[in-house]
Amino acid sequence: MAADWSDLRIFLALAREGSLTAAARRLEVSHPTVARRIRALEAAIGARLFDRLPDRFVLTSAGEELLTDVKAMDRAAESIHRRAAGLTDTVHGTVRLSAGEAMADFVARHLPRIRHGRKCVEIELVASHQLANLSRREADLLIREDVPDLAGIVTRKLGRTAHAVYAAPGLPPADLAPETLRAMPWVGFDEEHGYMAGQRWMLNLLDGVRPAVRVNNWLLLREAARSGTGLAVLPCHMGDADPGLRRLGPPIEEATTEQWLLVHRDLRVLPRIRGVMDALVALFQSERATIEGRTPVGLPSAAE
Repeated sequence: MAADWSDLRIFLALAREGSLTAAARRLEVSHPTVARRIRALEAAIGARLFDRLPDRFVLTSAGEELLTDVKAMDRAAESIHRRAAGLTDTVHGTVRLSAGEAMADFVARHLPRIRHGRKCVEIELVASHQLANLSRREADLLIREDVPDLAGIVTRKLGRTAHAVYAAPGLPPADLAPETLRAMPWVGFDEEHGYMAGQRWMLNLLDGVRPAVRVNNWLLLREAARSGTGLAVLPCHMGDADPGLRRLGPPIEEATTEQWLLVHRDLRVLPRIRGVMDALVALFQSERATIEGRTPVGLPSAAE
């Protein structure tokens, strides 16, 4: 049997996704292509690899055996792909950085500083909640609030991000007493994103009542607050930098989050990636007061 690696990759995707449509989307090929290549692989092997159920594809015993070997091949291919990056011109090239929307917004405002002295390096900045796969080089660097339990990942703590309540200049409450804040309109995240920093604090303040306007990312939350739709909990580096917003009181203690820089151990020594990492560490150090939301002069004090 001489199976083509491209057919085995399609087999692996279908085994992971369970449907032709999902596998085709993952591989960025057509639905018929996946079906045709799976049939060709089964013919080459001489065994049926999947049971075709009405709603999904399920591995047969032969498919389960093959899956173990294909996973090992896939890991080896990923390792070769990562190491090959070190065999090229390591000073020039692209560094792909993935971060959540709020942190990507912060990094974007400081790109000139990050690129200073690194004009030969191209940067792709991706704003996403999804955890990009560093092993597959879906990203070279990640900035995340949590450190995932993944093999081969090297981490460095960048700092702590503060969050506070913000409002449009025309919508500040008369005072910051809890009962006054509770009576104000609010903007927050939808249920799917209720884990975002400050949302539990806001719901506790509102006695569990959900805000009348809900969004699914930080940029929309900021725009809704700027428009005067309601009060919102935002990262201080985002809210303080916006002249269309006014901070109400100091940072919320229980809404502080940590920021971590993640890189695969095979890539951290590449000069272009190492250079961007060093620039990010320096940026967070120099902007520590901004990120930690140290109260600017003239902001109202928090109500006791």
